[in-house]
Amino acid sequence: MEFRILGKTGLSVSVLGFGGAEIGLQGIPADTVEQLLNSALDAGLNVIDTAECYADSEEKIGQTVKHRRGDFYLFTKCGHASGIDLPDWDPRLLEQQIDRSLKRLQTDHLDLVQLHSCSEEILRQGDAIAVLQAAQAAGKTRFIGYSGDNEPAHYALTCGAFDTLQTSISIVDQSAIETNLPLAKQHNIGVIVKRPIANAVWRHAELPDNSYVVSYWERLKSLDYDFAKAGGDTATSAALHFTLALTGVHTAIVGTTHPERWSGNAALLDAGAMPSEQFDAIRARWQSVAEPNWVGQT
Repeated sequence: MEFRILGKTGLSVSVLGFGGAEIGLQGIPADTVEQLLNSALDAGLNVIDTAECYADSEEKIGQTVKHRRGDFYLFTKCGHASGIDLPDWDPRLLEQQIDRSLKRLQTDHLDLVQLHSCSEEILRQGDAIAVLQAAQAAGKTRFIGYSGDNEPAHYALTCGAFDTLQTSISIVDQSAIETNLPLAKQHNIGVIVKRPIANAVWRHAELPDNSYVVSYWERLKSLDYDFAKAGGDTATSAALHFTLALTGVHTAIVGTTHPERWSGNAALLDAGAMPSEQFDAIRARWQSVAEPNWVGQT
């Protein structure tokens, strides 16, 4: 698997990272999570990304792969109350969450702590950023980042506080390619892409019940890519290769509940890069079809 340097952090990260939302929010049993994470690590992945609000994702990661802590970089996010009786983004909340994440993940340090999609107003106030900076100074995390999109991400990239940005980019979510991705490169900010395969919305023949993916499904219908109609590995391969072909993208976070999926994804990438003609066609189709309100989806 290919590795890239994550901006100013200097971390050499695998181009595929594991996203921890599904294992928590879908209640995946610990024995399945153990198979899932170990198969991912065995396939060469070295990034695990989770968050305080993904149910018991942090606990499951700590329980199942703490013995392999030296094999991967551990990223988490903070900001949503998630069981602590304090307002979202309260500095006291962030302090408690970082300490709680360390305990849940069974580690003495994190490689990256990210503010989890807070508003630009919260970022500009500065106290939330100050908590992360204090955690970094105390050795609780090596680096700090922001996870979000659009104008808040623009501020995060230019304020000088963050080492990384986690943001949405995919075949159906391309606005950041022209806005925040060039800024990240200019400031040497590491870019972690969330939702790089657009929640695999091509799997749904009809409008899905899950409101979280409705916007992507509607966009895909308008974009009408031939490879998406083919579905399966053809669509997944095109989506992954497109996102990872973008200059300035360092790692793409993909979630799954199927242990065999990781070796499959790695094999798709090892099969070779996307032809430039296909990449250009995807960009051209977006530029001709995208509506003004097709902004980054948080």
